[in-house]
Amino acid sequence: MADPIRLLLVGAPHRSEFRTAAGMARDAGAEVTLADTPAGALAHLRVSHAGLVMIDVELDIVELMAQLKAERFAVPVLACGINASADRAVAAIRAGAHDYLPLPPDPELIAAALTAVVPAPAVEMVGEDPALRHAVAFARSLANSSAPVLICGEAGTGKEMMARAIHAYSGRPGRFLAVECAGVAAEVVEAELFGHEAGAFAGAVARRLGRFEEANGGTLFVADVDCLAPVAQGKLLAALDKAGSRRVAGGAIVSTDVRLIASTRRDLQAMVGEGSFRADLFARLNIVRAGLPPLRERAADIPLLARHLAARLAATHGLVPRPFAGETLTLLGEHEWPGNVQELENVTHRALLLATGSTIGPEAIVLNDGARIVARSQHEAPAEGACRMEVEALVGRTVEEVERELILQTLERCQGNRTSASMILGISVRTMRNKLRSFIEAGIPVAPAL
Repeated sequence: MADPIRLLLVGAPHRSEFRTAAGMARDAGAEVTLADTPAGALAHLRVSHAGLVMIDVELDIVELMAQLKAERFAVPVLACGINASADRAVAAIRAGAHDYLPLPPDPELIAAALTAVVPAPAVEMVGEDPALRHAVAFARSLANSSAPVLICGEAGTGKEMMARAIHAYSGRPGRFLAVECAGVAAEVVEAELFGHEAGAFAGAVARRLGRFEEANGGTLFVADVDCLAPVAQGKLLAALDKAGSRRVAGGAIVSTDVRLIASTRRDLQAMVGEGSFRADLFARLNIVRAGLPPLRERAADIPLLARHLAARLAATHGLVPRPFAGETLTLLGEHEWPGNVQELENVTHRALLLATGSTIGPEAIVLNDGARIVARSQHEAPAEGACRMEVEALVGRTVEEVERELILQTLERCQGNRTSASMILGISVRTMRNKLRSFIEAGIPVAPAL
């Protein structure tokens, strides 16, 4: 089961609107902690991280944001208030708050605010692709060990989801905590991972626990470990070697029982060869390795994934559930998906918002800029004469032979998935099965069903 979003609500506890907001956040699945003042919020954050901070716009948000930056906290902040002026809301956003939320809130607005800033985690890996199932089964078989796990894959393939699944399978009693290395300043990542002592750097006014200590008994996920700075790489290696973590400028090794899972989009072995990643750290991380295939390499999973995502998004966001039209699923299957499953989820979400009929038609399948997704075949115009050459290669063969070859090759591309192959070919599953039965009776090899 996934850990809940951890919300720190900063404001006067006697105000009924804040108690109402806290209740709504709990109803939406958040774990809520209350702090009266920005100083109280900072004191809490130094010993226990939060996924989101919501603060009363009447409090000193500018000072809180400045102190968060000085102490190297990486936590999103939302401003909230009761009948606040537009000037105050704008000032809060200019100070660094992600958005402004009016109080008293609407339950759906609270839920949307939580998932917009801290998306609700999931642990279900959906798909029947053999490479995906192998990676999941391998990782699951070793979940109960304490060995580090390295998850490799392109952006959007579900590396954090895989990490959460491993944590869920492990049965470890502690929390699942994540630290993102990509696009975050090196000193902020280091403080997030290892904490610091008071006076370790300008702005470190008090001791702070790092995620390594806070994840004691649980799992620490270091996302995009390939972006980790050299100094932090050394400290991560020391933490693994000595089963502890050293705070910045701290003298003592703090003993921890943490299962480390790291992810990378890049080839760490190649980075070792280039001198940009430590060979000894790579050796420690590479004990258990799981590779997630890009979505374009498991196209047969796209209809299954799209339906799953549509059902989940409709339930989460209160949208009208609609099935995909057959031609829409064909279109989705022909897209390259450079953003992988994450891109498919975003496209599906937009499709649910744009669809107006009883089904989701191709017209609702658009990119984030509103551009229509087009089939791969429409991206690449065939060379002059190519179509004629392909047709000429078929001359002399019977229609029955051509049909059989088309069915068998499509089935092979779909790795035996009858439903996906019949969808691509535009025939019913029953027709597909009848055709395959006739091939088998004639002694023709057919890809086994998965």
